[in-house]
Amino acid sequence: MRNYGILKLVAVIVVIAVCAFLAYNEVKNNNIRTGIDIRGGIYAVLEPDIDKTSLAAEEIDKGLESAKTILGKRLDARNIFDRSINIDNVNDRIIIEIPWAAGETNFNPQEQLNELGRTALLTFQEVDYEKVDENGNYLPTGKIVIQGTQVKDAVPAYNEQSGWVVALELDESGSAAFAEATGRLVGKPIAIFMDDQFISAPIVNQKIDGGKAIITGQANATEAAELAATIRSGALPFRLVATKVDSISPQLGEGAMSVAVKAGIVGFILVCLFMLLVYRLPGVIASIGLFGLAVVTILFVAWTKISITLPGIGGIILAIGMGVDANCVIYERIKEELRAGKTLRAAIDQGFHRAFTAVVDSNVTTLITAVVLYVLGSGPIKGFALTLGIGVAISFLTAVTATRLMLQGMSGIAKNKWLYGVK
Repeated sequence: MRNYGILKLVAVIVVIAVCAFLAYNEVKNNNIRTGIDIRGGIYAVLEPDIDKTSLAAEEIDKGLESAKTILGKRLDARNIFDRSINIDNVNDRIIIEIPWAAGETNFNPQEQLNELGRTALLTFQEVDYEKVDENGNYLPTGKIVIQGTQVKDAVPAYNEQSGWVVALELDESGSAAFAEATGRLVGKPIAIFMDDQFISAPIVNQKIDGGKAIITGQANATEAAELAATIRSGALPFRLVATKVDSISPQLGEGAMSVAVKAGIVGFILVCLFMLLVYRLPGVIASIGLFGLAVVTILFVAWTKISITLPGIGGIILAIGMGVDANCVIYERIKEELRAGKTLRAAIDQGFHRAFTAVVDSNVTTLITAVVLYVLGSGPIKGFALTLGIGVAISFLTAVTATRLMLQGMSGIAKNKWLYGVK
């Protein structure tokens, strides 16, 4: 049993060490996307590609409002929360500011804006073998089988035969139309277009019932995820063209980020010293757990490409504070059990058990706050809420699971109650 406890201790430390190595590589390779306030970004003017004389002013204003909402959804799908989207009603255009992409030295802002400005009008159309372009791709025929308004959901998926695809779930009318068309066109292709741009033309092997369809021809998971997000966000009322694209300098600069990170490191060290002086051996365990919380949060942020702003860094630091709070509650309960005469192993088990409710309550209330800020907030507030929510969720796991495993492992080799803060 003693060896098993030490094995758990070593396993947790090894996992944290691996996470720390991966997080170091992400930071070293500049794979963390930073916000406009830290690194700067893109300033662009998007204008509707329409004949403004053919539409009433009210229709154009309504279309711009709809476009602003959809652009926000598309940026949300890319985890870009630090952005600014404003409507210039005088000139009938949209002004947008978004941060630079992380780790991309050849980042092309024009391509990014063109992708955002697509109307995302998805159509499945019957083909005309005589209507092809110079590359041999089918041209739109106008014989629409289904369109994007009949799609309930779109998600990226991997198909062993076709590679990365976008899996579509159709509504009732789309399911019926797709079943009828595939039953009629067995052995023939159905062309898929996005804004009249040819995507792919899979051959219909059999009638497809059940309201399911796929879009093939995606090069990788990222491309499939972006196409799925564009479809889910809905179609713009008109195509938006970037008529002006400029780089913008950071509002506070990378120096501000450096100061914030240094402040976080100093605060972390002071917290670890406090935990060590007050709780001794459990304080060492708590410090390892807090370090694990920090590196796992960094990994999550890097892998999900969430745009980190200065408020977002504040959310991570606050989450670490929540982790300290949970450890303090648990360790005080353990000290009370030891003073009551319990054995060390029983005191640890009872301490975690009796403190569990208080830890859950404090984390849940913070998560509720983060959810409210995320739903009602915008821009950097969303980023703060997201990093806070992620950090609190991870801190709960490290405080309740990782810390407990390490402390149980240490209890087999360090049994002096003084080491646990009890005389």
